[in-house]
Amino acid sequence: MSEPNRSLEKSLANLQRTIEERTAKEGKPTEAEKPAHKTADIIQLPLWPEVTRGTPNSFLRGALFAAIQGKEREYFKGKILATRDGIKIRFTGMQLDQSDLDVWEQAAELARSHPLGNVCHFTIHGFLKALGRQTGKSQHEWLKDVLRRLMSSGVEITHGRYTYGGSLLEFIHDETAETYALRLNPTILGMYKAGWTAVDWDIRQKLRRKPLALWLHGYLSGDVENYDTKIETLHRLSGSKTKELWKFKQNLKNALADIEMATDGQIKATIEEDMVSFERLRTSTQTRHITKKSRKKALPK
Repeated sequence: MSEPNRSLEKSLANLQRTIEERTAKEGKPTEAEKPAHKTADIIQLPLWPEVTRGTPNSFLRGALFAAIQGKEREYFKGKILATRDGIKIRFTGMQLDQSDLDVWEQAAELARSHPLGNVCHFTIHGFLKALGRQTGKSQHEWLKDVLRRLMSSGVEITHGRYTYGGSLLEFIHDETAETYALRLNPTILGMYKAGWTAVDWDIRQKLRRKPLALWLHGYLSGDVENYDTKIETLHRLSGSKTKELWKFKQNLKNALADIEMATDGQIKATIEEDMVSFERLRTSTQTRHITKKSRKKALPK
């Protein structure tokens, strides 16, 4: 063997010995030191367009986030909430409203770029800006209250074959840095597998402080077919506190007018006696979905 080759071989042997000694000295990583997620175990939310907020249909098709004012909240203990067929929600905690849904949707927006179960960091100021809200002290306190309400809520949601049980989110607050670490339970993914909707965020911003219009927009966004619906059914599913149906009907007319304006006529509705008929301009994706469903129904059994 030539002199240069012997020198190279000796250098490689020394390098290998150094690596082995360092590995033996430092030891293998403990279970606690190993990465929390193997590549195969990474669970992430679906990717939706940034101008929307991905929301489970079970959140939109019933009274989990009710069409109420904050002052109308009640405390529920294991209450079965009104929902569409195929969904069952049992709820414990302070009643949630549409502003709480705004916060949850923004939390999901932050979480979608992280594996579920991992934390994502944010500041109260930045979160409020993303919601299109003011950033003063009162708004800081408002957001903290909403986060506490979502954290302390206990839900058991069954949608089809999927069931989720737990709180709606978890967080850690660093008082000094004024930052939050947010976490969504990985099993919330089941609610997305059961069906979810990309809700137009700009339209929700236009409808802010109009609880019934916000609820109706979410309800209609989560269903691509134009079903005629009884006013009484919408009253029940929305969780409205308006006791008289005639008064709710008037509120409904106003809410639908707000939606038509906010959507530039993309969603229209007609109320005749006790029924509401909806007319919506569908996207090409929605049209394909309905056509596919119709063909399946038409196939001979």
